[in-house]
Amino acid sequence: MAELEEKVPDAAQPKKEQRPVITRRALCVGLGGTAALLGLGAVRYAGSAPLVRPPGGQDEDALVSACIRCEKCYEVCPRGVIAPAHLEDGILNMRTPVMDFSANWCDWCTEENGGTPLCVASCPTEALKTGSTPETGVLGLAELNQDLCLAYRLIGCRFCYDACEYEAMALDENNRPYVLDDACNGCGACESVCVSLQNGSISAGATERAIVVRPLEA
Repeated sequence: MAELEEKVPDAAQPKKEQRPVITRRALCVGLGGTAALLGLGAVRYAGSAPLVRPPGGQDEDALVSACIRCEKCYEVCPRGVIAPAHLEDGILNMRTPVMDFSANWCDWCTEENGGTPLCVASCPTEALKTGSTPETGVLGLAELNQDLCLAYRLIGCRFCYDACEYEAMALDENNRPYVLDDACNGCGACESVCVSLQNGSISAGATERAIVVRPLEA
């Protein structure tokens, strides 16, 4: 009887570069959902509004086409500022990544990963592309509503100004903050600390904070 030879793996072979891995289930769910939505054809952006995307996702066409809704970018974000888009954001935008600055802001993972966004590094399809930095990338533009801002209601608030890490806000002659559009990268620090809803703006009919990051296309 012939002896069976055991195959011994070659330990000398170099290890292959590790790449983002996506489970079969996530891939099937993502591709199935994307295919169904793409089948709707002409309703691609029906009812959709411009969205604030994570770093490297500012090309809407490329992101929507490449994103398989695998949710890796949500899971890996150390500050929890990436969330899934909803139906009201447009049919094909559903579950694609958008920024949520309600409790935190984006610094392109400078503290957590040396300035390389973890969401970009984890994306298996390059829907989020490399190359975006706090100095070169622009997620959106902060917009301050003076009718809702506590500082413009003579309460003296300047939390947004103090929170800005990129010198994109200044104070006027009355010590009221305003946005320097050319310097703003849409990081969301100002929005995340705005207390207008907790301190009276809601009584003026506000449904959002006095300063909010808007998409550049808005």
